[in-house]
Amino acid sequence: MHFIQTRKTLTHQATLAMLSAAVKTAEEMGQPQCIVIVDASGELLGEIRMSGAKFLSRKSARAKALTAASTGKPSGDMPEAARVPMAAATGGAVTGLHGGLPIRIDGDLAGGIGVGSGTGEQDLVVARAALAAIGADAA
Repeated sequence: MHFIQTRKTLTHQATLAMLSAAVKTAEEMGQPQCIVIVDASGELLGEIRMSGAKFLSRKSARAKALTAASTGKPSGDMPEAARVPMAAATGGAVTGLHGGLPIRIDGDLAGGIGVGSGTGEQDLVVARAALAAIGADAA
């Protein structure tokens, strides 16, 4: 029986590198974004609301990050039939909107990133750029 688990955790350097890559990508596409990064337990590590991003998108970006960290899957993978019940059960903390990706390092879940304020596809492009910046597994 094992009583201790070893877990990969994101450093502040990883968080800053991800935010920087995400902002750069969003600027290149001309779409200001809200970007939220959480650890594997859903605790906030870093976030930014770019100038011009929709302020309410910060809440959806956080929900996307929490969903990805909690489920270990992209937020948009939530089955359609589960989206409203899950959002209601969690007070809006979980969402089926596209733009949330799990952060995995060598297969181990280290957190989640949520991006919002663009289209679902734009949000995913920005999130994937953040993952690539730290060599995280592609999602």
